[in-house]
Amino acid sequence: MKPPGLGLQAHRKPVTNLVLRSSVRQQQTALHTSAKCLTASLTQNTPVVPPPSDSVYTPPKTGLLSYLPASWVPYAELVRIDKPMGTYYLFFPCLFSTLLAAPMAMAGPGAVIGTSLLFASGALIMRGAGCAINDLWDRNLDPHVTRTKFRPIARGAITPFQGLVFTGTQLLAGLAVLVQFPTSCLYYGIPSLLLVASYPLAKRVTYYPQAVLGLTFSWGAMMGFPALGIDLLSNSAALTAAACLYSSNVAWTVLYDMIYAHQDIKDDAKAGIKSIALKHDAETKQVLTGLAAVQIGLLGMAGFAAGAGPLFYIGSCGGAAVTLGIMIKRVNLKSVEDCWWWFCNGCWLTGGVISLGLAADYVARYLQGEKVEEETQQA
Repeated sequence: MKPPGLGLQAHRKPVTNLVLRSSVRQQQTALHTSAKCLTASLTQNTPVVPPPSDSVYTPPKTGLLSYLPASWVPYAELVRIDKPMGTYYLFFPCLFSTLLAAPMAMAGPGAVIGTSLLFASGALIMRGAGCAINDLWDRNLDPHVTRTKFRPIARGAITPFQGLVFTGTQLLAGLAVLVQFPTSCLYYGIPSLLLVASYPLAKRVTYYPQAVLGLTFSWGAMMGFPALGIDLLSNSAALTAAACLYSSNVAWTVLYDMIYAHQDIKDDAKAGIKSIALKHDAETKQVLTGLAAVQIGLLGMAGFAAGAGPLFYIGSCGGAAVTLGIMIKRVNLKSVEDCWWWFCNGCWLTGGVISLGLAADYVARYLQGEKVEEETQQA
């Protein structure tokens, strides 16, 4: 069957020639444009795709970073100084262990507050160092993930060598904080650096890098005991409490970071980055529920080993059960904004109630100890 209008071609020859010449010119232009795009793509080692609307880095116009000199901004971004949630999550296990160990060490309020402040400064420094190490390892992966493509090393604002030097400076600052604690803390603190360095590699080989992150971020759950002068190796009750508290925090870390990982689940799948969110996408809430149960159970065991009272079980264990239950029920894992909201606020909700329960138990036991001591002196 002849195409429609074929019999009229003889009468349309001039017009057809014009159309053909125009089509050839358009194809030549398109090929030339495509060649330029392909050349640029190969040079930049990125796929040939239309540039997204947010493809250009924009310096911060508001917030803390907007007040810094331009040359400081990449380094402030590298340590996430404008996103402090990671620092809080790193600090809470240190605070938990300090408050749990305080009654066992018969530590006064001054010692507890001073130790907590040292841990806070250490968390700020070491979280920044951990972020820098992570970005050094991920400098070839970050450009392929929407949320991370403008990180300073990924976008070229900081060279890998500059990032390495800056990281070394942070580690020295962290060591300066660590030596303020009793000498035994050195033996417990320094090995954690192996975990800090290995976490970025885990996401390349396993779907459970959050477990490695949990082992890393929870390290402070053991540090409060030696920081207050308790030798874990010679005190079985303290060792049991520290081990249970550490394991509880590992479960908590995997839980909140699983929610966090849902922000990047699509980009991670494309870039070949592994995560527990990808592995268990279909049953995430069931996994979160199981992790919450493990966290609360181990937290209760830690308190039992440390001789904690009812205020701990009501405030810390009961409060954690309520806040975690609400978060798991309400979080919308398909919404990046909702995952981020619960990641941030879950830190304060769950971390806050655990801290308050531990603090209340410490104060009650401290006052009880003071009362007993006073009665003993009077007798």
